[in-house]
Amino acid sequence: MLQKLIPKIFYEHLDEGFDFFVDGLGFQVLHQDQGMVVVERDGAKACLVESAGQAVANRPEFAIETDTIGVLHVEIRSRRPDLLHPDSATVTKKPWGALEFAVRDATDVCVVFRQWPAPAPAPVAA
Repeated sequence: MLQKLIPKIFYEHLDEGFDFFVDGLGFQVLHQDQGMVVVERDGAKACLVESAGQAVANRPEFAIETDTIGVLHVEIRSRRPDLLHPDSATVTKKPWGALEFAVRDATDVCVVFRQWPAPAPAPVAA
């Protein structure tokens, strides 16, 4: 059974990843050694890896699903408004039905926060 997908994100300098994930998004450090840091918040994890060559070639965009998008948006907007993506700085309902906003760091790593609508209740049999 698959349980989680954990991205590996490359940075030229790990302090760029710390600034974005720990200082900006409130992730906690689970593990740190020479050249790699594992961060986590509410079950969402990422591996931050220091590699100048890979950082130039790989600037990812990925999504994190949440069930508290409004609270998360207010928290990030209050803590680090500079991280809000200029094209998706507010919580917006997308054509596919999800509420979304995005953040982006100085190296162009982009995280989209997404909340899907609650499923409609099943009809009650008469």
